[in-house]
Amino acid sequence: MNNPDHPGGKAERDRSVVVEDGLAKTNEPVSSAVAEPGAAARRHEPHEPPRQHLQEKLYKPREPVHNKRIDGPFRRFKWFVMLVTLGIYYVTPWLRWDRGPYAPDQAVLVDMANRRFYMFGIEIWPHEFYFVAGLLIMAGIGLFLVTSAVGRAWCGYACPQTVWTDLYQHVDRLIDGDRNARIRLDRAPWTWGKVFRRGFKWTIYALIGLITGGAWILYFADAPTLFRDFFAGEAAPIAYVTVAILTLTTVTLGGFMREQVCIYMCPWPRIQSAMLDEKSLIVTYKDWRGEPRGSLKKAKKQPEAFGDCIDCMQCVQVCPTGIDIREGPQIGCITCALCIDACDKVMAEIGRPRGLIDYATLEDCEREAKGETPRSPWRTLLRPRTVAYSLIWGSIGLALLFLLGVRSHTELTVSPDRNPPFMLMSDGSVRNSYTLKLRNMESRPRDMELSIEDLPGALMWSDTIRRADAASAQTVTVPADQTQTVRAYVMVPAGTPARDFTFRVTSQDEQRETDAVETRFSAPGDDQ
Repeated sequence: MNNPDHPGGKAERDRSVVVEDGLAKTNEPVSSAVAEPGAAARRHEPHEPPRQHLQEKLYKPREPVHNKRIDGPFRRFKWFVMLVTLGIYYVTPWLRWDRGPYAPDQAVLVDMANRRFYMFGIEIWPHEFYFVAGLLIMAGIGLFLVTSAVGRAWCGYACPQTVWTDLYQHVDRLIDGDRNARIRLDRAPWTWGKVFRRGFKWTIYALIGLITGGAWILYFADAPTLFRDFFAGEAAPIAYVTVAILTLTTVTLGGFMREQVCIYMCPWPRIQSAMLDEKSLIVTYKDWRGEPRGSLKKAKKQPEAFGDCIDCMQCVQVCPTGIDIREGPQIGCITCALCIDACDKVMAEIGRPRGLIDYATLEDCEREAKGETPRSPWRTLLRPRTVAYSLIWGSIGLALLFLLGVRSHTELTVSPDRNPPFMLMSDGSVRNSYTLKLRNMESRPRDMELSIEDLPGALMWSDTIRRADAASAQTVTVPADQTQTVRAYVMVPAGTPARDFTFRVTSQDEQRETDAVETRFSAPGDDQ
């Protein structure tokens, strides 16, 4: 570009400025002329007006992350968590649990048709949804507890997105090789060899997605039966639709989007960021020890001029989200600690102490930078916030266990007829009608005695019991794991005033469980 005001007639570009994707990146004051259109910020010379802040991009197109294979304690723990979580997910529907001849024998089953949830020896009915709500609350508080104690460890190890992404990354290594081989393959032109590799790998992607979607539907029906019907083409259409959707989402999110889900789609990192404080354990780069960076050769020549970081980039190359932990805490860090494994390995090779990248709190980092001794991990974890979360979490769990232990498997509900509230018989007696629901929550049929209390002279019969057999107590057989509806008629002698009374149901077995419901008997002159 010609510039008559510049010596030589041409403008010299400021070499301290790096223009990348239209963004001028520099820490030095430079002319706005070097910043291309679309730059996030235009810097200025001292004699120019203040720089102009332009709108920043809210979304950055994905760049493939080819993380390097690493071995270490955190990687092995990540392997362990992945195998346990995937094993639980894929194997659980096939486990059996004997509940007797009248109940399903699948250990974990969401029986939508009969509105039941079975989990080993626990059976949850629709009216007991508070158990499910309690478990969800425990899960939420558990996430708060983990975050306040060890940062985003849930994201780094047990989050489904992380687990399946990790699985797909291992498939990448198996088919395409380690990091350098995958980078070369990505940059290579499309040949028949590359097409075959991509097709083979994406087929495995689809197979993993299909197994994942197929395992999900097995939780909602008898697994062996549904598995056979699915491949025989005899399963319900919703089963095929569900598997297709879950296969597509698993492959898309875990196989292709990966870290984009954590950075842009998931709200939990934003919530977690607000929950962290200077006392939370997070993966931290100790800059006071690592800076200034320098190669190993330079550090050997001038050991006092450089820090421990030799800028080997191993921490970046092993990161599953492709971030540089040395830039400080950022939303892309899922606290998987693989960078710690990589850095510790390098420090051991060059003879320097481990922990340049480590789990540490900001408070301990400040202490260590001043030469003080950091606190022990137990003292870090046992602080008021984590103790409070633990007590709340444990209290809810104990309350749920107590309710499970004392709950009755026999229940009664009563609904009196309102139109008409009573019927006056020819002999002057008065009759009321009620709809009773007797709930048998056992996996076997049970005889239950239905009786009337606090209503002198009352007789009761039903649609299945003749009026001639009316009595103050009747026996009803309730099928296993069902609710029996009984249309009951209660009659009292003439002149009996309206009053409250009680229906009581008692199981006729060794448990002798009982439940009582108070209701009202309506009669002429009743104002209620």
